[in-house]
Amino acid sequence: MSDSFKPGQNVKCTIVKVPMTEDDKQTVLRLMRKDPSIQRRLRRSQMMRRRNMVVYNRGNRDWYKRQEVGKIAVVRSGSTWTFTYSIELGREMQTVGKFLKVEAA
Repeated sequence: MSDSFKPGQNVKCTIVKVPMTEDDKQTVLRLMRKDPSIQRRLRRSQMMRRRNMVVYNRGNRDWYKRQEVGKIAVVRSGSTWTFTYSIELGREMQTVGKFLKVEAA
């Protein structure tokens, strides 16, 4: 599957079947986070969490109340994303290839 793509080429992936194991779900999420639009949303949410972080004093020491991270990339059947292919991602794409439909974008 990954032999047909060249580094720097845009690849479109679609989840055909949701992985059962947590390891496979994490691998798919890692691939989803390569999408530029998802990266942009993650950076913005991190910036907003840092900007709105609540700092309070407890025992003459600053404590931070951190918000939970929003789940922007979700492993769901039918989810589609596009990213730039690199050689390092080929192995990950092969391990979860049975769950994905991969095509050139």
